[in-house]
Amino acid sequence: MWVKICGTTNLDDARAAVEAGADALGFIFAPSPRRVSPRDAKKIIAQLPKEIEKVGVFVNQGAKIIGGTVEMAELTAVQLHGDEEPEMARTLRRLRVKVYKALPAAVLEDEADRFAEVSDALFVDAGTEKKRGGTGKTFDWERAAPLVRLLRRRVKIVIAGGLEPGNVGRAIELFRPWGVDAVSGVEKEPGKKDHEKVRAFVKAAKEAERS
Repeated sequence: MWVKICGTTNLDDARAAVEAGADALGFIFAPSPRRVSPRDAKKIIAQLPKEIEKVGVFVNQGAKIIGGTVEMAELTAVQLHGDEEPEMARTLRRLRVKVYKALPAAVLEDEADRFAEVSDALFVDAGTEKKRGGTGKTFDWERAAPLVRLLRRRVKIVIAGGLEPGNVGRAIELFRPWGVDAVSGVEKEPGKKDHEKVRAFVKAAKEAERS
């Protein structure tokens, strides 16, 4: 089970997630209380193990800005969280980084086909047009499950939106995704992680995969 802890803003939180067993850390470069600058992200990333994925989260930003951030911060993946078109994913692939696309569950049926072939994974989230992520709310899991099960035959699926230590096991049981992604469910406050929750989340996710 691929586990991503997103909204990383400082080295202490980053190290706690790595020590807990996370596979990827997310750095938000779009307007958000968890936003970090490329320069600050670079300082954190420089002290992380090479095998950890460093994912930059962007919302409706241009390829030139994204490319510059990838280069400066030494990111290994890009997560598109806005209204980007599939062509943006194709363009970013030239940077030799993984490209992930996040889609609100409400539009998954209409949009998934457009991105399945050009994305390394699709993130199914509870975001809205006004608040792309970090809402702390889950989407309608039961309603989305049949479609997600079909999609995972074609593309890797990551479940996000409102995940925390107490419900991640149920999400994995229901969707059998490739990965899970947490932000608010492992925080003390926006931008500051609760290390105990991070450890509990990663443990619950890994154990659920084995069950």
